Amino acid sequence: TLVQDIQTLKGSSILLTEDNKTNQQFMSILLKKYGLTFDIAVDGLDAIELFKTNEYDLILMDENMPNMNGIEATKKIIKLEKELNLPHTPIIAVTANALKGDRERFISAGMDEYLTKPLSKKKLVEILTKVLDIKND
Repeated sequence: TLVQDIQTLKGSSILLTEDNKTNQQFMSILLKKYGLTFDIAVDGLDAIELFKTNEYDLILMDENMPNMNGIEATKKIIKLEKELNLPHTPIIAVTANALKGDRERFISAGMDEYLTKPLSKKKLVEILTKVLDIKND
């Protein structure tokens, strides 16, 4: 059930990469409600800096951001993981791009999952649970 799924999420640490203030607030409310701790990065460059100094269970990565987009940031984070011999942190694309082929484009860039905006709470919990469960195995 959704309630059980939310229970399994509690205490996980998330990096939310999102440049839009409204989306940041919406996601903050949801993540707090689900008992997750999180940091907010305002663009890809910010996400990389936060990734270097913190440990996250999961990264929610907006695609369309100023300075550095989600795909570029994802590639840089994966490169850092390899260079520093770190375990892979699951990265979920969060995007308004829901065109045919977009999911494949994000997955081939190294992202683990894909969520479209506007976000469905049920789908968010489903994907968070799935990805965090894999990480905890």
